[in-house]
Amino acid sequence: MLYPTAADWLTATERRVLLFGMSGLGKTHLANLLREGGGWFHYSVDYRIGTRYMGEHIADNFKREAMRVPLLRELLLSDSVYIQSNITFDNLAPLSTYLGKPGDPAKGGLAFADYMQRQDQHRTAEIAALLDTPHFIDRAQAIYGYPHFVCDSGGSICEVVDPDDPQDPVLAPLAAHLLFVWIEGTEAHTAELIRRFNRAPKPMYYQPDFLRAAWSEYRAEAGLAETEVDPDAFVRWTYARALAHRAPRYAAMARNWGVSVRADEIAAIGDAADFRDLVATAIARR
Repeated sequence: MLYPTAADWLTATERRVLLFGMSGLGKTHLANLLREGGGWFHYSVDYRIGTRYMGEHIADNFKREAMRVPLLRELLLSDSVYIQSNITFDNLAPLSTYLGKPGDPAKGGLAFADYMQRQDQHRTAEIAALLDTPHFIDRAQAIYGYPHFVCDSGGSICEVVDPDDPQDPVLAPLAAHLLFVWIEGTEAHTAELIRRFNRAPKPMYYQPDFLRAAWSEYRAEAGLAETEVDPDAFVRWTYARALAHRAPRYAAMARNWGVSVRADEIAAIGDAADFRDLVATAIARR
């Protein structure tokens, strides 16, 4: 690890971490807290995906929808309006909306082939955004003078890497620059995440083999053709399975590449000093 002992971490003049774990357990909240406290540069992988790597896909999708409206079509063709997403660190809706959900087009569903194409675009973009991290570490120091760096990774990081491969082409270069910190939830946290998701299901990235198997199994159980699937019903059915699929992959990332902290420990953090001490504790108990 970049900081083999708690003392190495505590005495470091430059602390660099990559936060990972299920979405909804506090990664972005913690990254915002560190940034607002001063001295920490916040790099959001999802924001980078949605702006640098998928921004054009997202904007083109908006334009396709606008072209169906006669007034907007006329304005677009005459370059009288400008359409762009307003993605932020805290509002990634344009990215998730573009990813979409498969199923009945009358309910906003995508053809499964189109859905898988967008999933593949996301995979490519996520890997690229993760590998951009060292570049942003350098920028944060050279341009802004930030001594510390937090990479706020997406919940799907575990789907685009092999945590058991010591030569993984994404994890290996990242581990040379950052300490991986897993925010680990409990069964109660998982149940709450599922409850929230069922209330407002949103698109996610899934590993291709997992997704194809889930799509086939769901349709077989329900006896539905592709265009008969309720998109929200499918992603609700898939979500809990996805969390179970990701849990051992997160654990392997922490075991082989970093440390773990509990979600309740993260929730108790009030400032950067608390985080510094918590990470020292996590390294010591590793």
